[in-house]
Amino acid sequence: MSRPRQGGFLIAKVHRTGGRVFARMLRERGLEINPAQGRILFVLWQEGPMTINEIARRVSLGKSTLTSGIDGLEKRGQVVRVRSKEDRRKILIELTAQNQGMHALYEEVSAEMSRVFYEGFSNTEITRFEQSLGKILENLEKSESG
Repeated sequence: MSRPRQGGFLIAKVHRTGGRVFARMLRERGLEINPAQGRILFVLWQEGPMTINEIARRVSLGKSTLTSGIDGLEKRGQVVRVRSKEDRRKILIELTAQNQGMHALYEEVSAEMSRVFYEGFSNTEITRFEQSLGKILENLEKSESG
């Protein structure tokens, strides 16, 4: 009898454990943000100001988690809500000048996390692994939409 496949279980476990390790590394550098807030900041660093709905689509967070994450970041002076100049009905979430220091530290921790994550892997193994994960994600997205 063959052993059941454990890919989904292992991916979930890696996700949870990786999140805890990443949060600890951030805390050690004085950054008190949760994983949801990290995802929000990451998309803003990559793409600039956007509406809450645009952020929600990119980070796959529920409205309440997203709103509380943005509220927490706003209280710490990392983001602000501003009215769009093109459409006054739209509220954009923007990074503050204070956020620049956080971005640099976050990038430093991300690089360290990648080193931990891929320790002992060759470049070929990393490439193959990431291609396999991409294929799994593609399969799941196809299944999700239909």
